[in-house]
Amino acid sequence: MPYSQYTAEEIARRGEEIYEREFKDKLEPAHIGKFLVIDIDTGDSEMDTDEVAAFQRAMARNPDGRRYLKRIGFSAAHHLRSRMRVGQP
Repeated sequence: MPYSQYTAEEIARRGEEIYEREFKDKLEPAHIGKFLVIDIDTGDSEMDTDEVAAFQRAMARNPDGRRYLKRIGFSAAHHLRSRMRVGQP
């Protein structure tokens, strides 16, 4: 299946729906902070403290899958921060 079938927003929406329906109650709070990779077509998943390891296992299982990355217990897998010093723009 071609990747262009879904937009990034659709992958995120479907992934979050699957997480809420299938995984949230089973994984929280025992696995807070771990990474979960969900194949949005099959529902298969991989969990690890290392997101790269989880992705590699998911890709080995289904190389053409469309995957959603979730950090368990967080609204985003990563946070972007800006460093500003007082007196500097």
